Amino acid sequence: MFAAMSSRLILAAALGAAFLWSSPGLTQTPEPIGAFGEWSAYMYKDGDTDVCYMASQPKDAKGDYSERGDIWTLVTHRSQGETNGFISIIAGYKFKDGGSVAVSIGDKDFTLFTEGDKAWASTTEDDAKIITAMKAGAKMVVTGASWRGTETADTYSLEGFTKAYETIRKSCGL
Repeated sequence: MFAAMSSRLILAAALGAAFLWSSPGLTQTPEPIGAFGEWSAYMYKDGDTDVCYMASQPKDAKGDYSERGDIWTLVTHRSQGETNGFISIIAGYKFKDGGSVAVSIGDKDFTLFTEGDKAWASTTEDDAKIITAMKAGAKMVVTGASWRGTETADTYSLEGFTKAYETIRKSCGL
């Protein structure tokens, strides 16, 4: 399990860097491919690979913090490779070392592992279960704690999730 988490961590770091700091020569600037409710879909080239992802920010972010960066949930597909339906959460703060994030969608609860300011599911099977719940749900609540111990609860609308998900799948030829 550690090897799977380690490889997912490396992959997630690469995807996060491409999302947040796209630079000419490494990847193209993401192009919008649609907006669906609270979710937006994008696509870019990474060499010969199409990378399609969807992103949303919470409708409500609670916590007793004085400063917090951008908060996002992303789902990513790559036209080549094993990265399909890869969920990542960017918290806007550094997580507590060895911490975890709780994700609640309807009556389904999931636990994600953390590194720095990001959180991921441990396996592709967990990603698939979360995506199934997101398709069926109306809202998602993500709770976590910063390295200082500040607890947060971010509430996302899942309006438009399924349409955005199908758009990125189709755009990446899946």
